[in-house]
Amino acid sequence: MLSEFGALNTVILMVYLAGMVLIGLLLARRQRTTEDYFLAGRNMPWLAVGMSMFASLTSATTYMGVPAFAYGENIAMIFGVVMSLVAAPILAQCFYPIYRKHQVTTSYEYILRRYGPGARLAVSALFVLSRLGWLGIVIYAPAKAMSVASGMPLLIAIAAMGLLAITYTVLGGLSAVIWTDVVQFVILFGGAVWLVGTLVIHVPGGAPEILRIASESGRCDVFNWTDLTRLTALSAVIGWFFVFLNDYGTDQVTVQRLMAVRTDKGVVKAIAFNAVNDLLINGMLIFIGIGMFAYFQTYPDKLDSSVGADGMLPYTIMHTLPAGASGLLVTAIFAAAMSSVDSGINSLSTVIVNDWIKPWRQREPAPGRDVALARWLTVGLGLLATLTAIYAARVGNIVKMWMGVMGLFAAPILSIFVLGLFTRRAHFYGWLVGAACGIALTVLLQTRFEAQIMTVWHFPISFAVTSTMGYLASIPFTGRPSR
Repeated sequence: MLSEFGALNTVILMVYLAGMVLIGLLLARRQRTTEDYFLAGRNMPWLAVGMSMFASLTSATTYMGVPAFAYGENIAMIFGVVMSLVAAPILAQCFYPIYRKHQVTTSYEYILRRYGPGARLAVSALFVLSRLGWLGIVIYAPAKAMSVASGMPLLIAIAAMGLLAITYTVLGGLSAVIWTDVVQFVILFGGAVWLVGTLVIHVPGGAPEILRIASESGRCDVFNWTDLTRLTALSAVIGWFFVFLNDYGTDQVTVQRLMAVRTDKGVVKAIAFNAVNDLLINGMLIFIGIGMFAYFQTYPDKLDSSVGADGMLPYTIMHTLPAGASGLLVTAIFAAAMSSVDSGINSLSTVIVNDWIKPWRQREPAPGRDVALARWLTVGLGLLATLTAIYAARVGNIVKMWMGVMGLFAAPILSIFVLGLFTRRAHFYGWLVGAACGIALTVLLQTRFEAQIMTVWHFPISFAVTSTMGYLASIPFTGRPSR
C-alpha cells in the first residue's frame, strides 16, 4: 500500500510519529492535577508557547489549503495574513490583561464573570460545535495528502491520523501538546523554506518568472472591490482581521496556551512571535501555490489532470523531490495536522470539564479524578472528530469548509467577547437575539446565496449582525444582571 511512498519516506514518517508518542509518554507521569494537565502548571516558556500558537492553528488546512487556493485562484490571502500584525496589539492590550488578571483556565470564565452561567454554557457550547467541525477538516486534510502520496485509501488514512494524535494527547496533556508543537513548528517552517527553494530552482527564471506567470494568469488580480463572489484583497483584509481576533483572542485553543506562559511580558512576546510567523510562513505558502502553478505551466506533461487543487501540494512534493526530502515534506503536512488535532481535543476536554462539569458538582472529587476524566474525554472527542473527518471527505474544498465553519459558530463567539469588553450595556439575553440573527443569516448565505457571496464574507457579516442586534436588543435589559 505504501510502495508508491517509498521505504525511506515511510521510515522518516514513522520515526516522526514515534517521537510524538514518546514525548507524550515522557510527560505522562507529570500530569497529577488539572492545572498540570490543562495548563502545564502555568510554567511554560514564551517561545515554546509562541511556536505552539502558530503550529496549533496553522493546521494542514492551512498548509495544504493556502497553496491550493493560490494555485487555483489568486494571492489575495497575503493581504489577509498581514492583519495578524494589526490584531496583535489589540490582543495584547485588550484581551489578555483581563484573562491574566483573573487567572482563568478557559476564556469562558470571563463570560461567566461578565454575563453569568447561562452565557458561559451557551458560548462554550458554540466553541465545542465549531472546534468539532474544524477538527474534522484538519484530520481530513493530511489524510488526503497521505492518500495522494501513497495510494492509501482515504478512510484508512483518516482513521490513522485521528488515532495517532489521540494517543500522545491523552498521555501528556497540554505539556505534550506544546512540546510536540515545537517540533512540528520547526518541521513546518523548514518544509515551507525547502519547497520555496525547490520551486525557484525548478522553474526556469526562478522567482521573477514565477511572479510573471502568476501575474499574466490573473493570480495577482485581487483589487476588484465590488466582486463578492471571489476572494479579493478587501475581503481578505476584513475577513482575516476578525478571524485573527477570534482565533487568538477568544478561542480556547490559544487562550489555554497563553495562560500557561510564566509572565505577562512573555504573553506579549508570544503574541508578537506568532504574528510575525503568521505573515512569514503563510507568505511562503502563497508563493508555493503560484510556484506550483508556474512549474506545471512550464512542464504540463508532468501534471496529472485527475489531481485536484487540494491534492496539488502532496502531488508536487512526491513528483519534484527525491526520496527522503519528499518524506520530510509529507511529514510536515502531518505535523501541521497533528498540532491542530492535539490542540483541539485537549482544549475541548478542558472546556467540558471546567465549564460544563465542575459548576454542577456539590463537592471536590478525589485527587487525579479530573485528569482521568479529561483523558477519557480526549479519547471520545478524538474519535468523534475522526468521524467528522469522514464526513468532511465527502464535501471537499478545504478552504471553503474552514470558512463555512468559522462564519457559522465563531462570529457569535467573538461578538459576545467584544460586546462585553467594549460596552457596558451588552446583556446575555440581547446577545442571544443577535446570535440567533447572525447564525440564521449565515445559514441563509451558505444555502441560498453561495454563488453570490463567497464564504470569506460570512464571518464579518455574521459578526456585524450579531453585534448590532445584540447591542440593540440589550437596551431593554440595561441595569439588570445577566445572571
